[in-house]
Amino acid sequence: MARQYTGTVGETANCQVGVFLAYASRKGAAFLDRALSLPRSWTDDPDRCQAAGVPTDVRFVTKIVLARRMLERAFAAAVPAGWVVADCFYGRSHAFRRWLEAREQPYVLQVPKTNTVWYEGCRQTAAQLGEQLPAAAWTRRSVGHGVQGDRCALWACLPLSDACPEGKRRWLLLQQDLEDASVRACHLAYGPADTPEAELLRVCGSRWQIEEGFAQAKGEVGLDQYEVRTWTAWHRFVTLCLLAHADLVVTRCAANAEEHAAEKGGPAPI
Repeated sequence: MARQYTGTVGETANCQVGVFLAYASRKGAAFLDRALSLPRSWTDDPDRCQAAGVPTDVRFVTKIVLARRMLERAFAAAVPAGWVVADCFYGRSHAFRRWLEAREQPYVLQVPKTNTVWYEGCRQTAAQLGEQLPAAAWTRRSVGHGVQGDRCALWACLPLSDACPEGKRRWLLLQQDLEDASVRACHLAYGPADTPEAELLRVCGSRWQIEEGFAQAKGEVGLDQYEVRTWTAWHRFVTLCLLAHADLVVTRCAANAEEHAAEKGGPAPI
């Protein structure tokens, strides 16, 4: 426990913070890995760490490093990942983006509005580009179906003029609220140069599957309903919850397939 920022409450609070890696597809999403983030107030206090069962070789690292480690484990296990998606906390890291590019790993990462990009030979912020675009540049698109219906917004996809390896390209994806033009989100994409705009938007929208996964894991298997105070207990509890959630996701997919087969009058799938 420590006073630190948590996205759950949107401010600094006395809490524990974890970093999670999930896998999302058209059939659903489940979690692959997790890591407990220890602040310096803990890692700089050996006696405190010993009392909580923290391994002696654990040192302070940023959440971005924890994310890289989990991705490295997934890549080493040959998990087939077409794209990596993440929110602004990770997308704003230039080093994280370049690390993915060095691995030739396509990504769509949310970035701050102040992030600067090269567009048509000029360097400017994403916010400035959004303000300069004519109304015709924005298109109403749905990037997925959520619990409240289609996630519709106005989108603009801008190919950037950054130098890229042969066959690769970067894009800036701008998202604007349908009701309030001042509410915008920015995403940087990197991948094969021939990637269609529709695919970029689909990938961008897939990140919300992770948010839904968190909501499901908290509501169905009690991911946030623990009061543990030791290193081992946290990992045991969280790992069990993620396994239970993954089992529910697989069971739901199988049930949906059986229902679909029954509607078509065919045999139930194996």
